[in-house]
Amino acid sequence: MKEETPILEVKQLHTHFFTKAGVVKAVDGVHFDIKPGETLGIVGESGSGKSITAMSIMRLIPSPPGKIVDGQVLFKGENLLNKSEKQMRKIRGKEISMIFQDPMTSLNPVFTIEKQMVETILVHENLNKQQARNRAVELLELVGIPEARGRLKNYPHEFSGGMRQRVMIAMALACNPEVLIADEPTTALDVTIQAQILELLAKLQKELGMAIIMITHDLGVVSEVCDRVMVMYAGKPVEYTDKKSLFKQPKHPYTLGLMNSIPKISAKKEKLEAIEGLPPDLRALPGGCSFAPRCSQATEICLTTDPVLIEHGNNHHVRCLLYEEETEKVVSE
Repeated sequence: MKEETPILEVKQLHTHFFTKAGVVKAVDGVHFDIKPGETLGIVGESGSGKSITAMSIMRLIPSPPGKIVDGQVLFKGENLLNKSEKQMRKIRGKEISMIFQDPMTSLNPVFTIEKQMVETILVHENLNKQQARNRAVELLELVGIPEARGRLKNYPHEFSGGMRQRVMIAMALACNPEVLIADEPTTALDVTIQAQILELLAKLQKELGMAIIMITHDLGVVSEVCDRVMVMYAGKPVEYTDKKSLFKQPKHPYTLGLMNSIPKISAKKEKLEAIEGLPPDLRALPGGCSFAPRCSQATEICLTTDPVLIEHGNNHHVRCLLYEEETEKVVSE
């Protein structure tokens, strides 16, 4: 059976912010691909580079001070970094769409939901205003908003947090995108609404066959919806594998730290394990491994040598000197 070709490939992406205080290496060598119908989870603490990776793909980095300094973003074989702004406007929202983190700030408070949705549809689809309005109603019904036609006249503040998030999903799906980037789509929602949103995204993905990049700090979300996972730290991928391998045998000390900090359902009252310290200042990264100052397994070499991402096991990639040493031993034997 022929393996399916990735619809999106990100190759050695580097996005830096040039500030008076120094160069911030927000994305520093990100590399992944995603196939149609697949869900890739990007996980990490705040400031690890997850959202900037997404904004780089969409070419929405504010410049100045931000700039994509190296790498490729191949969508259906074409490098988006070589496209003009006019060409990107045709791709954004139609072929690659994004659900932003906070629907209250992403939706314009002075325009009705109808105006915002219809405008999006008219930009990309060959429809008149009435057809675009009917399409907006269909989309709101699709994401489970009752009395959709009447709710079109409402403003964002007249919706609850969960309903605003559903509106954002409806807008993102307006033109049946082939890739959907969901940046923390359930962060501000309670667990019941979160489960509904995740179930809705899974259902829509199955119906539309789109690829989803799910950006989150929640490993519970990853275990529910993702096929593969990339764990990021200080702008770099530190572990990249399929979901089953990640949860069965996590390799990087940072991934282990994230998993150990998840509350466990137990009769015993156990103290949660925390990852000591704070993420590094991206303007002044340590000379060796970025995670070394917080790592319980770090040795002297970790403080001076920056590891590379290597394959350790079947399609299981990890950036850690512990595994580089193991690989060297295997090669020498």
